[in-house]
Amino acid sequence: MRFALRFAAALALFVIVTTTACYAEDFSADMVTYAEQGSFRAKIFLSGEKSRIEMPGAVTISRMDKKAVWMLMPDQKMYMEQPFDPRSTMGMRDKISGEVERKSEGSEMVDGRMANKYLVTVVVDGKTESVYQWIDEFVSIPVKTAAVDGSWSSEFKDIKVGRQDPSLFEIPEGYKKMAMGMPDMQDFSKAMSEAAQGEGYGE
Repeated sequence: MRFALRFAAALALFVIVTTTACYAEDFSADMVTYAEQGSFRAKIFLSGEKSRIEMPGAVTISRMDKKAVWMLMPDQKMYMEQPFDPRSTMGMRDKISGEVERKSEGSEMVDGRMANKYLVTVVVDGKTESVYQWIDEFVSIPVKTAAVDGSWSSEFKDIKVGRQDPSLFEIPEGYKKMAMGMPDMQDFSKAMSEAAQGEGYGE
């Protein structure tokens, strides 16, 4: 159980980094994240400055308005909390935090949706990185983000645009707070590698 919680927390934090943003439209979608160690699926709900990510055994709620991130463990009716990191907004949005350059790469179909493709250069903690980003032409939702070297990608599928239930973004009644911090991003690769070797999270 301890490993499962650490893995879920690491994966949740990775997902937050690639998805937390203010969108023009509220929507829900299936999110598929591909990395060298395996592929992982999650259900995501977004509404303004709020997001909810559902994975096996864990739910992560990000509240930019409250400057907090909560990870819920439904089976134990417990949750962990950490401060919201503004750098996590470097994910999929019309303008990425730290963005210094954006070049059009034309248009492509992404899961049946026509999207404008961009090569985006960002500077994070003094380090320059580049990612590809595909933005839906009709609803302005960034439907996919991927590393230029192909080492990872995160894509929205089965997108449903519309108002989301506000209760999705609150801590349920009866949950107790755990005195345990969420892991740093450096734990992510190790956790994914261990999970892909037999913990049942990879495909």
